[in-house]
Amino acid sequence: MSVDREKRALVGGALLLSALALGGCSTSIADLPVIGTPADAPSRPKEAGSYLPVEDLPPDRDEAAIPPADQAKIKAELLAARDRQASTAAKDATNQTTK
Repeated sequence: MSVDREKRALVGGALLLSALALGGCSTSIADLPVIGTPADAPSRPKEAGSYLPVEDLPPDRDEAAIPPADQAKIKAELLAARDRQASTAAKDATNQTTK
């Protein structure tokens, strides 16, 4: 009979702990009167934030973000870096196969 009471107590304790854990998810700690927010914290907005406007696109630009001359310079630098890395990797591969 005592084993049944122990099981019942364990189940009751587990239910109580899970209820407290789930209840903790529904409240914000900052809203509790004991803890609260710091004095120098900015005030909260009165209305909750809304979803971002997905369909609203920014207006088209009149000019390119990067001038074409700079784009060509950047592209040339990237191609040169790629070629340097490819040649270095090829040298490393040949050095490892000869060892």
